[in-house]
Amino acid sequence: MGSLLFSHILAGGPLPGLDLGLTVLVIIFAVIGFLVFLWIIPVRLWIAAWSSRAPIGIVQLIGMRLRRIPPHKIVNPRIMAVKAGLDIKVDNMEAHVLAGGNIETVILALISADKANIELSFERAAAIDLAGRNVFEAVQMSVIPKVITTPKIAAVAKDGIQLMAICRITVRTNIERLVGGAGEETVVARVGEGIVSTIGSSGDYKQVLENPDRISKNVLSKGLDAGTAFEILSIDIADVDVGANIGAKLNTEKAEADKMIAQAQAESRRALAVAAEQEMKANVEEMRARLVEAESKVPIAMADALRKGNLGVIDYYQLKNVMADTIMRQSISSMGDDEKK
Repeated sequence: MGSLLFSHILAGGPLPGLDLGLTVLVIIFAVIGFLVFLWIIPVRLWIAAWSSRAPIGIVQLIGMRLRRIPPHKIVNPRIMAVKAGLDIKVDNMEAHVLAGGNIETVILALISADKANIELSFERAAAIDLAGRNVFEAVQMSVIPKVITTPKIAAVAKDGIQLMAICRITVRTNIERLVGGAGEETVVARVGEGIVSTIGSSGDYKQVLENPDRISKNVLSKGLDAGTAFEILSIDIADVDVGANIGAKLNTEKAEADKMIAQAQAESRRALAVAAEQEMKANVEEMRARLVEAESKVPIAMADALRKGNLGVIDYYQLKNVMADTIMRQSISSMGDDEKK
């Protein structure tokens, strides 16, 4: 009877007791209801999970729809986990997706860690993923260590010669310290600091060139991976180049600076000497002025002495002769000085 009714509808006939318009509306609503049913209940995913021996109940799939979790984000990773022999609870997977994590990356990391005999729980993998790190890459780096090449690191030995070293750091991920641990930049910075310290403590640059392994041994012994998300396996010096003679350059600059300081001090002393000379010339002119003033008072004193009888005429003429003789001697002395000039 049902098959006959369905054939009747497909042939374009109306439903019994209904006209054609109502029949069309019923068919449209039936199709829409069927599509909504398929959307709410992802039958295809349910069948895929059941056939993969990773069953998820219909009620759980409907709940994912209501919680706005795309069911394929849970079903497909669960199938991968079950096929790899891992038993991950659906509720834990849903919680991780609701927290904004990438459940597929977490499942891949757990599978890779399980195959490599690395101890990694779902909770720790989820925490690493939520911390913003790629947990799958971290597990891969634990299996296959990563090589970090540092840029050229310049350092100066005690003899003043600059050396530039390039090293390669082999690291692997430390899963236990991945959350909250420092990254690659910190490791490179610490290694660079160790290289600078080792070269700087060397008395001669030739010692570094003869034994470059001293650098790697010294740096590796300092435990530079403490507090980082990595474990340093080895530090190898790839290249060491000789740079400039920094010590000679610094000594030259220091000598030039000392020379300029000495010149400035000499110029200061010369200026003081010139000032003292000018002061002495001023003092000489002052003394000459006083001498002229004193000489101008001599005739007055002589006249007063003659009036009072304290000086005789003969004494006066003798004094005049002495004064004339003194003036003559001064003239001769000044002429001799002019000839020398």
